[in-house]
Amino acid sequence: MTFIWSSMLWSLILIPLLIWLYLRMQKRRSQLALRYGSLGLVTQSSTVNSRRHIPAILFLLGMIILFIALARPQMVLGLPNREGIVILAFDVSGSMAAQDFEPNRLEAAKQVAIDFVSRQPPTVRVGVVAFSEGGFSVQIPSNDQAAIIESIQRLTPQRGTSLANGIIVSLNTIANVTGQAPIMGFDDAQAPAPLVPVDPELIEEEAAVIVLLTDGENNMNPDPVEAARFAYERGVRIHTIAVGSVEGTTVTVNGVTVFTQVNEAGLKQISELTGGLYFNAQNEEELAEVYESIEPNFVFDPEETEVTAVFAGLSILILLTGGLLSLLWFSRVP
Repeated sequence: MTFIWSSMLWSLILIPLLIWLYLRMQKRRSQLALRYGSLGLVTQSSTVNSRRHIPAILFLLGMIILFIALARPQMVLGLPNREGIVILAFDVSGSMAAQDFEPNRLEAAKQVAIDFVSRQPPTVRVGVVAFSEGGFSVQIPSNDQAAIIESIQRLTPQRGTSLANGIIVSLNTIANVTGQAPIMGFDDAQAPAPLVPVDPELIEEEAAVIVLLTDGENNMNPDPVEAARFAYERGVRIHTIAVGSVEGTTVTVNGVTVFTQVNEAGLKQISELTGGLYFNAQNEEELAEVYESIEPNFVFDPEETEVTAVFAGLSILILLTGGLLSLLWFSRVP
């Protein structure tokens, strides 16, 4: 514990003086009891004698804490903060224009994402990545909510779906702000063997997560599960959100009607491999609930904090308790 006004601790020398005064008063009280007790003028029960010191002890304890409060004490406390980096990776393939969500899948995902961004504290930086045939960073991680929301609003449906490119670009976006080496030239040929899925409880509370929103199965190389290995190695969780049904639906893209279906097994494999969560949002309400589940966790940061109010409040409570007991027992304050 440290003190901002350490010189005020000199006020504690008054405590021995108060103790001396109290002991002197008790000695005088004893002398009076001896002088007049034999005449029957002063009588006290054993119960009163045993508890008469309690209010005075509480008064002295309250004064000690109050004098410490005057010195403005500081302590290192673990204050809870929500912090980290969240990458919102949007699938902007043509099938995201399907209207089983209102007004369509992409717009529904964008609106819920905007609400998610609006509720984040300044300690959480949010980045935006879009992917279709390729992937590109739309917004670097930032706490400028206006810029993040504007970048989300600019997203429009494109063509195919490459989940792997979305993952790699998301990881490189994180690497740009954390100082990690970017992933260069990734393809299936150089990808290592798949890993055994990790238990989420064994992963430390990392500073970055990826939220992967997609409505369909991957239809382009490279393999997204192999791309997820890089996230595993860097301790980055990937939460996958399926915007659509497992049964599938049809959508018209550039005048051509195509069938799109969520690859639930593949998305689950990505999330399990990295210790993330898998969600299947069937409507806008479920999509909103998903975002509630993936908000950044609290991180306890040690920080030197002034605790004067705590000491002052405790001293007042003790003084009031001593005064109340004295009034109840002896009809006077100590």
